Amino acid sequence: SLIIPFVIKEGFQITLYELLHVGLLEYVPFIILLLALFTISGGVQLKGSLVGSPTLNTAILAIGTLLASWMGTTGAAMLLIRPLIRANSHRKNKVHVIVFFIFLVANIGGALTPLGDPPLFLGFLKGVDFFWTTKAMFLPMLFLVVCLLIIFYIYDTIQYKKEETIPKPSSSEKIGIKGSFNLLLIIGVVFSVLLSGFWRPHIDFNIYHVHVELQNITRDLLLLALAYASWKFTSKQIREANEFNWFPILEVAKLFAGIFITIIPAIAILKAGTSGALALIVNSVSSDSGPVNHMYFWLTGILSSFLDNAPTYLVFFNTAGGDPQVLMGELSNTLLAISAGAVFMGANTYIGNAPNFMVKSIAESSGIDMPSFFGYFLYSIVILFPLFGLVSWIFF
Repeated sequence: SLIIPFVIKEGFQITLYELLHVGLLEYVPFIILLLALFTISGGVQLKGSLVGSPTLNTAILAIGTLLASWMGTTGAAMLLIRPLIRANSHRKNKVHVIVFFIFLVANIGGALTPLGDPPLFLGFLKGVDFFWTTKAMFLPMLFLVVCLLIIFYIYDTIQYKKEETIPKPSSSEKIGIKGSFNLLLIIGVVFSVLLSGFWRPHIDFNIYHVHVELQNITRDLLLLALAYASWKFTSKQIREANEFNWFPILEVAKLFAGIFITIIPAIAILKAGTSGALALIVNSVSSDSGPVNHMYFWLTGILSSFLDNAPTYLVFFNTAGGDPQVLMGELSNTLLAISAGAVFMGANTYIGNAPNFMVKSIAESSGIDMPSFFGYFLYSIVILFPLFGLVSWIFF
């Protein structure tokens, strides 16, 4: 429905260029990374007798949040969502467990490094120091994580007491990991992503005016090879125990194909700055005295909730000047506002960040009746928005 009027208005050549540009440079690498993490993490089985008590659920959320910055929100989410679902399989009141998992593990936990979330990786490629993010984002992230874990523990305890029966572990099997070689493959994924950031051979290939760089092709081929190795060498019993199937990744691939295509005019409007249809938004982040940081936080965040957070981050990064040295120096609070908005508010909707929808699909394929798009957004309004208000007041 977008492509047809796009061709009529702009012509076939410009339409083809825009589709190839977003496809080759953004969508295909995005899906390959998700495919690799989905396949590899699906080959890791956390065995043992786990019962989803408030204490255990809170511990899994905390561990996943810690892992997310170092293996990516998608990697951490795919690694832990199935054990969390199995641990709570006996419970009737468990939807909130998955919702908080999306809040923490699939989004906010990825705030500390460029490996955690795509917007931060774009900042890294633009020259932001790897550990600047760790230092700058630590306190806002810590504040949110502590608040959300406390809220979750209290709410989960209330819901747990409503259960008709409180089951005990069905066996005394010790906690352990099967398919642990897949953890090495996840390290390989991290290496492949970092390689594309550090290695610059200055070789690219021109496909209908779209420049595809060698380091990015190499990264994608490595990721596909790692995914194939996981699929080939992980026993089928492990994947069967994890109830692994391709449905979630296919759902995400189709949904985000639509998002990446229809985002073309939205990003063009933002890039037009004060000359575009959203000039009011662009003007609202600046004043005579300099950047308005709380507006950077909220506008980057709200747009990231409904658009792709990576290009949204990039637009506001450039709106703030685009010089990484200045943004890490005298405008460090502005860069922090942009980074925090893009990462934290990806949790607001199912489409704010790719693992959100993937977790939803896995939960639904396991029989959990997840909220609708607006039902989930209501959770965000009630729980996240007041906390984001406090973050804005304290830090920006």
